[in-house]
Amino acid sequence: TLGTQTDYRDGEAQTDPFSPEYVVRSGSVPEILALATLTWGRGLPAGQAEMEIIDRIREKRAWEAALPPTDNPSNVAKWLKMVEHMEREEWAHREEEIDKLQKVQLEAFKKVLHRREKNRNERDAVRLYNHWQNHQNAKQEKIRKIQHDCALMLRKLIAKRKNFMGKLERRDIIKEYNDFSSQVYAPLSRIGFFPDKNSDYYAVKNFCLNTFTGLCELEGSVQDSVSQLKIKAPKPKCTATETGYIKRSGRLEAVLAQVHQ
Repeated sequence: TLGTQTDYRDGEAQTDPFSPEYVVRSGSVPEILALATLTWGRGLPAGQAEMEIIDRIREKRAWEAALPPTDNPSNVAKWLKMVEHMEREEWAHREEEIDKLQKVQLEAFKKVLHRREKNRNERDAVRLYNHWQNHQNAKQEKIRKIQHDCALMLRKLIAKRKNFMGKLERRDIIKEYNDFSSQVYAPLSRIGFFPDKNSDYYAVKNFCLNTFTGLCELEGSVQDSVSQLKIKAPKPKCTATETGYIKRSGRLEAVLAQVHQ
């Protein structure tokens, strides 16, 4: 399973490669000693950059082997010229490496700046959206209040228009009782009517029901047939037909009685 492979795979138990001890033969300079700075995880396993370093080291060793001896003035001048040329090449190579590193750093800085600018734009967009949403909510609330005030003013104007001449109108009882939304059927509390004020007005108040003496008188006035009930026991159902055949319900009742016993 995946868990077993994770716990017991070779990558978890792998250590750094083993480097055995060695003895350098006198008079020889092994090429691998020039790569002593490369260790596992720092240059090893070798990549493209490490291969370029190895090629540069090989070129430099070949150049050192090709240097003329300094036994006469002409060879000394030639030696100085070759050394100066090699130093210029090394400086040019170093400048090229510095340019590459600067380009890599510049690309990294560009990515960081782009990511930061993207995050800033996202935060600004969220902030602007929240600000716009708050303004929209305030706008909707103001529109709702204006509509409410408009409806209120329209109702007031309609009420004033009904009696624009200031004349008194006589109460039309037939019209009020014909309209189920009038004050007769649905009075308003704001004009002084409270439906629950006389809630016990229609409650039944009877002497025979509210007092013990009344209950005794009521019980004495009731006939005995009402107070003394006679219950007749039901007759057993016939489980057999006229021909003597037992019905299925009768057989089932017999089986249930046997099971109960």
